[in-house]
Formats: sequence, C-alpha cells, structure tokens
Amino acid sequence: MEVLHHRCAGLDISKRDAKVCVRVPGARHNTFTKLVTVSGSMTRNIMELRDYLVAEKVTLVVMEATGDYWKPFYYLLDPVLNVMLVNARHARNLPGRKTDVSDAQWLAELGAHGLVRASFVPPEHIRQLRDLTRSRTIFVAEKSREIQRIEKLLEDANIKISSVATRTLGVSGRAMLEALIAGERDPAALADLARGRLKNKAGQLTLALDGRFNDHHSFAVKMHLDHIDSLDRRISGLSDRIDSVMAPLAWCVDLLTTVPGISKTVAEIVIAETGADMAQFPTAAHLASWAGVCPGHNESAGKVKSSHARPGNTHLKGALGIASMAAVRTNGTFWQSRYKRLTSRRGPMRALVAIEHSMIVAIWHMLTNGTIFEDLGPDHFQRTHRKTTERHAVSQLHQLGYDVQLTPSAQAS
Repeated sequence: MEVLHHRCAGLDISKRDAKVCVRVPGARHNTFTKLVTVSGSMTRNIMELRDYLVAEKVTLVVMEATGDYWKPFYYLLDPVLNVMLVNARHARNLPGRKTDVSDAQWLAELGAHGLVRASFVPPEHIRQLRDLTRSRTIFVAEKSREIQRIEKLLEDANIKISSVATRTLGVSGRAMLEALIAGERDPAALADLARGRLKNKAGQLTLALDGRFNDHHSFAVKMHLDHIDSLDRRISGLSDRIDSVMAPLAWCVDLLTTVPGISKTVAEIVIAETGADMAQFPTAAHLASWAGVCPGHNESAGKVKSSHARPGNTHLKGALGIASMAAVRTNGTFWQSRYKRLTSRRGPMRALVAIEHSMIVAIWHMLTNGTIFEDLGPDHFQRTHRKTTERHAVSQLHQLGYDVQLTPSAQAS
C-alpha cells in the first residue's frame, strides 16, 4: 500500500496523558520503526511533545476526537504541525487488540497510508459561538424541566392550572402561583387574577384552583420559580453575547430566517455548528451526511436494505428537528405539502427527517450562493406532476361511483 507520510505520528489521548507513536523509516529499505512514548496533558508537557515531533520531522499527527481531551493537544500542536482530528468510528482498531499503545500505533498506520479523513474543526470565533449557543440550549432545556417540576408539585396539591390554561407560567399562571405562595387560598380570588382570554374561563379556573396547596408546596414552588428567574437572566445574557459575537455574520442569520420554520435562534445554531463557510463541505450531500439527516448504505448480495439515519452533529440535528416541526405546521408552504405526501407513504418520523434533509440542502445552497429562500409553493407537485395528479383525482372519483371525463378549460389551455 502506498505510503503518503513517511514520518507520521498517532496520539491516543486520555485525561491525564497521551500515548504517542511516531512512525519513521527504518534502517532497511521500505521498513518502518515505531517509537512509542508517553506525554502528559499539561501545557508544558504538550509543548515538549510538540518540540519532539518537530525534531522527528513528523509531517502528519493523527488523533481521535475523544470527549474534550483532544482539545488541548489539537490547539497547541496545530499552529506548528499538520494535525488531523479523526472520527473514532472511522479509526476503530481490530477487536481483541485494544490497548492505548496499539490504538496510537494504529492511528499512525492509518495516517501514513491516508486511510482516514479529517474531521471539521471550526476556527476559534466559531468555536466560541458554539459554546454560547450550546450553553443557551442547555439552559432552555433546564428551564423546561423546572416548569415540569412545578407542574408535578401542583398535581400533588391538586391545583389544575395546566388543565385550563395553555401555559402554566404565563402572565396569569405566574400571578396565581405568586398569590398561592403569598398565602391566598380562595379559588375565586385566585381566578380573578386571570388576564386576557383566560378571563372567559373563570368558572373552570375556580374549580381548578380549589386544591390542597400548603406551606410545603409554597416553599418548593418558590424555589423552582427563583431558579427559573435565574435561568431567564442567564439565557438573556447569553442571547446578548451571541448577538455581539454573531454581528459579522448577521447577514447569514437574515438569510436563513427567510426559510419557513427557521427562527433566529435556530439560524444562530446552524451558523455556530457549520461555521457558515460551506467550503468545508464540497456538496450539499456532504453537509447532510455530517448533520446526520440522511440514511447510510446497507447493501448485501445485491439487495438494498432499509437503514437508519447515520449519527451526525447532534446539536445541528436537534435544531433542524425544531425547524422542521415548525415548517410543516406553516400553512401554504412547500414543506407542509411535501410532509403530507411523505407521511402517507413513509410515516411521520421519516417524513420529518426528509424535511430536515431538504432544509439542510437548501441551507447549503443559500450560504454558498448568498441567495434568499424561494418557496416552491404548496401546489408544486400538482404543477410538476400534472398527469399523475389527474390520474389520482379520476381514480378517487371512480371509487366513489362517478364516471368522469376531463375537458380542459380555456384557462388551462
């Protein structure tokens, strides 16, 4: 097998250290020697390792993306050496021979022969943006869990606000909870705190607020409300920081929000995860595969079998899931029309993945060409598959017992 890098190093990284294998030419022709050492994970140790690899004239350093432990090694070695971060699934060692040293040797072999591909590592400002958007997503999820905990407490107290109001912590719900914490127990007085259209449900609210709310519930609900207020402040602070860091890429946000279903928050996550520079992905299909919204190949003995979507960037895939759910609920759009067509044949879950795939393909083209999204319209399939639409409509009428003969109108002709 052809050797692309005659001096290649493989690093198997853990929290405390890294096993380093340097593959260099041997004394005889077409032979290679493997030099195995151990490097600590402290900054000074990594700098010493960098000097050692430079002295050995290493042209490629290969390491696995293991948790977050690879980051110090990558960030300190990359400015000086040619460092390749690879997906652990692409560099699995042979079963039964799994040790840290053998993994380092295997990575060096794979890198020397060019058998692995580099993973996408965004530039520093995009990495900072990722940290901010991912932290905000975590805090939003934690806020949702806190709301669920409050609802559990209210169920324990037989307070049924969520059975009448759409949001437990809306303006009306929050006012009622604050009154309950303050000691108000009269259901009618609590129901009078309703605002907006909820005032029309005063009778139902009176029944829902007649429970057994006591001092224990008051203490626990106040604790969760304080935590929610703290999370709101953190989310607001993160959003302000994201707006500041995102300023140079504001045009990308404006571009992506023209897609039905993609909100400003989702657009920021997409930009943070992809880097907004589509040069990293040769085609839209590469981006869809990296995002994990396209199925893998599963063919055996000439038969193509069904296969699940491959693992991808979970943060980007989650954002696309939110966007696709919003898009298919937007009336008069191509997304909704396509979702309905696919749901009847493939089921709702696969139809949603198909919408996610279409979205990420559209995003690739938009960011590559700098063009806004143009919706094809809900009647796209009727216009492009006219004959099929006609046959389907006539077939349905025949099943209902009608004899139909189609005559083109003057407008159609």
